[in-house]
Amino acid sequence: MIATCGSARRSLARAFADRDAGPVLLFVEGAAGLGKTHLLRELADLPETPDVARLWWRCGAEGGGPEEDEAWREPTLLLVDDVHRADEDELRRLRRVLAGLEPGSAAAVTYRPEELPVPGMPLGGSAMTYPFRLTVLTDRLAPWDEERVRRAAAEVLGGSESCTAEAVSALRERTGGVPRAVVDLLAMLRAQRPAFTGTAAEVAAAGVPTRLAELVLSRTYALSPAHRPLVWAAAVLDGPAAGDELIAVAGLGAVPGSDALLRALESAALAELGEGRYGFAVPLAAAAVRDTVPGPVRQDLHRRAARALGRRQPVAWAAVGEHHRAAGECRGWLRAVEKAAESAAASGRHQEAITLLERTLATPGIPPQARARLAPLLARNAVTGLRSDQTVEVLEQIVRDADLPPAVRGELRLDLGLMLSNQMGRFEEGWRVLEVAAAELREVRSVLAARAMAALVTPYWPGASLDVHRGWLIKASAAADDSGDDAMRTAVLANHVGLAMSWADPEAWDLVAQLPVQSTDPACVRQAARGLCNAADSAVWLGFYRRVDGLLTEGRELATRGGAPYTEHSASGTRLLQEFWTGQWLGLAKRCEEFVADTADMPFLSSDAYVVRGLLAVAHGDWGEARSWLSQRGTFGTENLPVPLGATAAGAVIRLTLARQEVADAAEQARAAWTVVAEKGVWPWAAELAPWAVEALARAGDTATAHAMVRDFAQGLGEADAPAARAALAWSRAVLAESEALAEGRPDGLLAAAETYRKAAAAYAELPRPYSQALTTECAGRCVLAADAGGGEAGEGRASASGEAPAAPACDRATTASAIAELEACAQHFTDLGAVWDATRARALLRTRQPAKKGRPPGRPSHSDQLSPREAEVAQLASSGLTNREIAATLHLSPRTVEQHIAGAMRKTGALSRRDLAHRI
Repeated sequence: MIATCGSARRSLARAFADRDAGPVLLFVEGAAGLGKTHLLRELADLPETPDVARLWWRCGAEGGGPEEDEAWREPTLLLVDDVHRADEDELRRLRRVLAGLEPGSAAAVTYRPEELPVPGMPLGGSAMTYPFRLTVLTDRLAPWDEERVRRAAAEVLGGSESCTAEAVSALRERTGGVPRAVVDLLAMLRAQRPAFTGTAAEVAAAGVPTRLAELVLSRTYALSPAHRPLVWAAAVLDGPAAGDELIAVAGLGAVPGSDALLRALESAALAELGEGRYGFAVPLAAAAVRDTVPGPVRQDLHRRAARALGRRQPVAWAAVGEHHRAAGECRGWLRAVEKAAESAAASGRHQEAITLLERTLATPGIPPQARARLAPLLARNAVTGLRSDQTVEVLEQIVRDADLPPAVRGELRLDLGLMLSNQMGRFEEGWRVLEVAAAELREVRSVLAARAMAALVTPYWPGASLDVHRGWLIKASAAADDSGDDAMRTAVLANHVGLAMSWADPEAWDLVAQLPVQSTDPACVRQAARGLCNAADSAVWLGFYRRVDGLLTEGRELATRGGAPYTEHSASGTRLLQEFWTGQWLGLAKRCEEFVADTADMPFLSSDAYVVRGLLAVAHGDWGEARSWLSQRGTFGTENLPVPLGATAAGAVIRLTLARQEVADAAEQARAAWTVVAEKGVWPWAAELAPWAVEALARAGDTATAHAMVRDFAQGLGEADAPAARAALAWSRAVLAESEALAEGRPDGLLAAAETYRKAAAAYAELPRPYSQALTTECAGRCVLAADAGGGEAGEGRASASGEAPAAPACDRATTASAIAELEACAQHFTDLGAVWDATRARALLRTRQPAKKGRPPGRPSHSDQLSPREAEVAQLASSGLTNREIAATLHLSPRTVEQHIAGAMRKTGALSRRDLAHRI
């Protein structure tokens, strides 16, 4: 009868509960370290048996166990530990005691099955005669699963950040889940200096716990010298292996090898891990044995291991290479590394290939011929996959190698330039490197020359103008045609798509349709995927949000099929931008943060997520967080952001600066950001910058530059089909009109500005872009209310600059009522989106003009114990991190009034500070 640990406990409890029931004998079997003694202690503490006597019998200990003629006159629980250590005399006594168990008593007997003198017979070679009424149960202890290892790690490591999924998986793998080994290894990790951070590499480097090492070494060296090499072979192979492999690596013949395997299994030095597969029960034990093998013998073992693994199918080339390296066979090692990297790249495991090649190339003394073969392989994987920072350092070092052939150096320089630009965000360096690569490759390899030129077609980088990119497109197209390479033609086409879409070329969508999405060539598929994702990114900036889904879905499917993880990740960034503009804000902040965490080793790839998270923080009123996210949290210089993303971030920063009434600073930021866009000449990318830049300059009194911005924006767009930019242009014109009307005190001008704002709102509604629609609708309502007041008042941070008495109201009650309804709808839209700051500002504007509700009793309502609506608004903004001055500007209050409201909110909520107020409200 097989019972689980839980059922065994219940059976023992029932035996004691029913004095008329027969006695119970529980056998507990488990390999060393699985917790047999711990289980006996748990059984000794069974709460259901308070009146039962406990009697311990530790086998192999002098004087252990009860007297064999002892009569038990009361219910007793006999706990027998390590019966595999008992000699024949002790076993004979134990059998007699167990045969004499009376009803109401029970016994639990533990043993290591691998150390029994007679396998399967814990009580010795003589079969025991069990009494008729004795119930015999068996409980086989099992290793911990990953969840149990995780709980143990959390207990030992204090549940800290170092208890990562990566560390838990490595712990489970290295220890085989054996509890004693898990706990001992965790103790070693906890004592590490520097502190354990939760990586698999740290687990692997921690060493072997002393208890485990002594156990496996005692078993290994109990074997005869003739049999020991088989255990050494298992230690070198370091994983489950067939018997014939172990014999071959050990260098033994078939007959002596088979005998050695039997002796190793009998002594428990090795275990059968699967059908015909042998190794160490605890994988970590291999390292302890391997370290004791003499060096020359160990090298011979590795040499034979490389040959044995080379016969497996498929060949694990990385493991073969490690054995060649350990055997001192440099040429065999490097050949195996090359094959391993090629195999990993072919199956899309680019990061695996990168790690292997980086480690290899960083080894001193690699022959120049090998470097010339391995370095381009590293570069190709790094450009396609997700590179580490070390890859750039390795490539920069290699391209300085004077012994490299020119063609190889040019190829490496090309890949280095691509990485600097696309994955590191170091555009200026990357551009220079790519120009040199194009020149180097022009004479030796036309295909790679076309690839370098194609890279210079990409318009996203700051610096070169649109015309420069067009010039490189002509050169790249000619070079690709000369090469006759379909994948290169597709690469140039993919970049042509990105260039054409960026400035809304009428032929752009036709170019998208030419991408060979049905190709069976993996290289063409990867380039087609990139082209589709380029098109999706440009479609987001142009405002074709409904077309983005199809482009991204198809592009990501192709990227997955072609093995292009960088393209997949860039598509994820595009998706975040689309979700922000189209108002899909639920959970968006979390998705941005998760994306940033997933691409932590390459922050430039997550720049979209940083900016979107910053835009959300602006709307939420978390201004300190907003600036941190918009500045990429210091991961790299924001001046290196792609132009459209940099313009968007700059627009948000200008908006924050204006809200803080730092108008001069905002104007300077606007001039600098506008210069970048103007130099590039891709005018649709000005869409997220223009309204805020125009407002900053208008409020700073530099109306000439503000007019020039609007004029250049309009002329640059021309007839381009760029819906988002057209809406932004209308918004910018409305900002200019409102500013001039306020400066001149003209209510009619404010009404005209309101109409222009409404045109912008209608354009945003068509896209759709609900947040921008609500912002421009709010502006329209603000202009109407200002006109109703005679042109002398406005919303946030605005006032008449003329100093003259306001003119008579220029709009009727119906117009004003319509504007109030618009503002109420805006406040609700902002609330629905989660735009706390915007909703609060809109409601504050409403209160400046909304009539009091009928039926309200005179005087101020009482809020003696609860926050008043105004206190709640002030507290909300204060808890978001806004200063009193910033709150005052948002709510049209004086800083003194804000201070009083915060004091009232803190008193009513019991908050001890502004930060504490955030938790209280």
